[in-house]
Amino acid sequence: MQKVYTKIESIVGNVVTVKAEGIKNGDLALVGNSYANVIKLDKDIVSLQVFAGAQGVSTNDPVRFLGRPMQVSFSSHLLGRIFDGAGVPRDNGPALTENMIDIGGPSFNPAKRIVPKKMIRTGIPMIDLFNTLVESQKLPIFSVSGEPYNQLLSRIAMQAEVDVIVLGGMGLKYDDYLAFRDTLEKGGAMSHTVMFIHTAADPTVESTLVPDMSLAVAEQFALEGKKVLVLLTDMTSYCDAQKELAITMEQVPSNRGYPGDLYSTLASRYEKAVAIEGAGSITILGVTTMPGDDVTHPVPDNTGYITEGQFYLKNGHIEPFGSLSRLKQNVNGTTRDDHRSLMDGMIKLYAQYKESLEKKSMGFTMSAWDDKLLKYGEMFESKLMDLSVNIPLEAALDLGWEILADCFEPNETGLKTNLIKERWPKKLDE
Repeated sequence: MQKVYTKIESIVGNVVTVKAEGIKNGDLALVGNSYANVIKLDKDIVSLQVFAGAQGVSTNDPVRFLGRPMQVSFSSHLLGRIFDGAGVPRDNGPALTENMIDIGGPSFNPAKRIVPKKMIRTGIPMIDLFNTLVESQKLPIFSVSGEPYNQLLSRIAMQAEVDVIVLGGMGLKYDDYLAFRDTLEKGGAMSHTVMFIHTAADPTVESTLVPDMSLAVAEQFALEGKKVLVLLTDMTSYCDAQKELAITMEQVPSNRGYPGDLYSTLASRYEKAVAIEGAGSITILGVTTMPGDDVTHPVPDNTGYITEGQFYLKNGHIEPFGSLSRLKQNVNGTTRDDHRSLMDGMIKLYAQYKESLEKKSMGFTMSAWDDKLLKYGEMFESKLMDLSVNIPLEAALDLGWEILADCFEPNETGLKTNLIKERWPKKLDE
């Protein structure tokens, strides 16, 4: 039974308060003709965030509590569709009202989780070869404004070997939204993708709903046995929306004004990543921009404690140093026998290249070994680090051996003799 109240006690920003009883946190309501969400309970004082903003709302407008949380429709008809942060179609398609499911539910039962042990191929060597993405993993992409992190997500969405892509955008520029849509449509990936997009022009509160909507849909697909990849951008915009909401609610601020429950807010979303026994899986990649390239900023700082490593996107590349997939050892021992050794050996040589590059910049005399390292580093960056490179893992491994053979003698690589005998490329004149 819906409860209706006709007196609004106060209106502050986009938050209205009414006196009501029997209301639950997270319940949905109608303030006039606008949807609102219960965000705070203080005895009989109920605070609601109005999705479309409180402009035009008067104190005598009716407030109708619907007795349920925010919901989103789930069915196979979702694939290929685009919605806004409130679940309203953004693609001019019909609204979906069947099989409604609650959003923002608890994480999956830990007793039903299984150990991550399957690789998700992306066709990007810096991921597949050096920091393998593992099914049911939760990983952030740490970056700064201006880096091509949305283009990277588009590449992953088009090339990742998964059944379903769920893309959640928060605070996106309209151009970025159009770029996502056009890229996935032209690349043929839209047929197995559903998008929940909040742009910078939309009401702030809708930004806070996007991850919950994306993950609720992803969980239902996973329960049907699908391998689901959830791509979220930008989690810092999401946290800024939570910060704005906390300020409106006059909560005591924590570090840099963010709410004190920032860690648990992020954790409850990232922990939705799961491999389900007897069903599918949810893998989460979320962009986290770092204001001022500061990794100690509250959002990346809290994120780092929750997730299983991170990708650092810097200067248009996924950096070999700092980037880490903590679960890669669960899978890269079963891909090809030379995967781990080649990965370790090439990164060690790249570290030496960085040292030689620093020596060169300071005007030191270059040795023959330094010259080899400089040649190697340039080839490594152009043929493997460049994000435009699109090759399968096996081709990336073979290319790694070719780069080593072009720059070094076999005994200079530090790799095991048996691997060198098996994998070292044969020269044309041999």
